[in-house]
Amino acid sequence: MNVGTQERTRRELRSDSRRSDERHDGDGRRKGIAQIRDLGSRRGTVLSLLSSAGARFLVLPVSAILGIVVTRLIIDHFGIDTYAQYILLVGIAGLIPFSDLGLTAAIMNAVAGAEDPRHDNNLRLVLVSCLRLLAGCCLVVVSVALILYATGIWPTLLGSALTPETGALAATLCLAVFGFNLLIAFGQRILAALGMNVVVVLLSALQTPIVLLALWIMIQLGTGGGYIAVASYLATALISGLAILIAARMINPMLRTALRGAVDRKVKGARVFNTAWPMLIQMIALPIAMSSDRLVLSLVGTVSDLTQYSLANQIFSPVLAVVTTAGFALWPVFAKARSAGTKAPVSPGKMSLVFAGAAALAALILSAASGWLSDVASGGKIHLDAPLLWAFGVFIVIQSAKYPYGMYLTDASGLRFQAFFILGMLPVNLGLTISLIPVLGAVAPVLGSIVGVVFFQLIPNWVLVRRRLAALETRTVTPEAAS
Repeated sequence: MNVGTQERTRRELRSDSRRSDERHDGDGRRKGIAQIRDLGSRRGTVLSLLSSAGARFLVLPVSAILGIVVTRLIIDHFGIDTYAQYILLVGIAGLIPFSDLGLTAAIMNAVAGAEDPRHDNNLRLVLVSCLRLLAGCCLVVVSVALILYATGIWPTLLGSALTPETGALAATLCLAVFGFNLLIAFGQRILAALGMNVVVVLLSALQTPIVLLALWIMIQLGTGGGYIAVASYLATALISGLAILIAARMINPMLRTALRGAVDRKVKGARVFNTAWPMLIQMIALPIAMSSDRLVLSLVGTVSDLTQYSLANQIFSPVLAVVTTAGFALWPVFAKARSAGTKAPVSPGKMSLVFAGAAALAALILSAASGWLSDVASGGKIHLDAPLLWAFGVFIVIQSAKYPYGMYLTDASGLRFQAFFILGMLPVNLGLTISLIPVLGAVAPVLGSIVGVVFFQLIPNWVLVRRRLAALETRTVTPEAAS
């Protein structure tokens, strides 16, 4: 055999080996997706719920402890003014939760409903549309950040908590990083839709350790602490980057194909705003309805009312965090069943009872330990009355009960239905809170939220879900009767 023939043979062998490896990798990815996306079975759904809730339960105390360490280090090494700026700037992201226009809802449904998310054409077109729109969102946010810096308006917007030396530039960098993060943050939604919500939770646990590492480096180098908040936003972007890399591998080559389509003007994307706009309304209205209680108490109530409410909310909020994480894991389960036109492996009604029962048990334990917890947190300076504890317990149970129904209604019409009722909840919730605070004090906002959630979320969603389940039962029984 001459040298040329030997070289051709070696090339052919290498080519065959590469093709074999590609087939093996492809088979491995398909098997991995099939195993991860085993959301059509009761076992797979329960495992997804338990793993998500368990991961959140484990992550919460670690993040809380490290958060305390970060606070202490900032105050000790850089002073209270730097800490105030840090807290202020970190909160900017919370002021614009609608920056992605609710587009991730369309991505969640498309991924969960795809038979093969690696090659599904509808998913590709949805991603094409979302990538183009998210690029526009990114451009707007970054442009606003630069304009605010160039015009010197940051101190006017954010107040005296901004330090003159670093405040404006730090705020600009935070908002700019936040804008760029919009381009890749949807990777976490893809993972959740694939049944990998536990990975999302574990990745989020890296946030505080990364900030702590950046803070330690700043202290060692002797630099100022004015840009610590920027490190927090960069940590979020790093986590999003890791998530998008994992997601891209799991659905390879979908993201690469969608990106090529997004830059090609000849490719027409899918319709996404029918799902995005009702999600956008919820993202704007719910924080106003649920997160304005402290502001209203500050304006209408007393300092004692505000401190009692804040401490009780701090004690009970970890339960909601765990419930929210577990409830979010139901979204792809119901979306997958809806796309296939079949019954979900778990009943939203039974899941509602399970969620409510678990929340009730947790609320009873926290209420029993509230005296000790309040002493530890406030040094015995804040006392939590029984009516406030019971009200928070009931609120936690009702919030937990409504999650499965809300996750069942995540298609375009279901999200529209929820959005309209949430808009109706706003004036009722705020009206009751404002009118009851002079009489009931710290309990008033909780009662307002209970009434709002029961009559504008839990009951309407329960009614619509029952109707949908009845219609689905009719469609599945009729063909059997006809045969």
